[in-house]
Amino acid sequence: MSIEIERRFLLADDSWRAAASEPQTLRQGYLSVEKERTIRVRISGKRAWLTLKGYISDVSRSEFEYGIPLAHAEQMMDTMCPFKMEKHRYLVEYQGFTFEIDEYFGDNAPLVVAELELPSEDTAFPRPAWLGEEITSEGKFTNAYLSKHPYSTWYSHLK
Repeated sequence: MSIEIERRFLLADDSWRAAASEPQTLRQGYLSVEKERTIRVRISGKRAWLTLKGYISDVSRSEFEYGIPLAHAEQMMDTMCPFKMEKHRYLVEYQGFTFEIDEYFGDNAPLVVAELELPSEDTAFPRPAWLGEEITSEGKFTNAYLSKHPYSTWYSHLK
């Protein structure tokens, strides 16, 4: 089984930008948005993928990802995905680990989240100064949830 082990964090500040790669624009549409299973179409440039995720724990999910023709992804996005989102993804290398920083657009702005994929749930990793509160166990910060319940509709209540 293919398993994704991921930790997610809010950011304490923008100092990560100094070490960030050029952004990659990602468009995502969801065919299924449930805790137990998520089915996503993702487009980046001229490439596209279909991804199926299954819940194992707050940190681990089964994940199966397949490259698909861009035209198919565009058609799925236009006709089958009721929930969509767009974001920039930056890569930041830090002490041998690669953090993926997602900066959301539209109704999910101004949310910025750091993700770190790990080889096991108990892997120790460095915490850069710009890494803020951990949100791994907070389902409302998953991309699937955000596609259906945009950040702008609820984040002001957290302040």
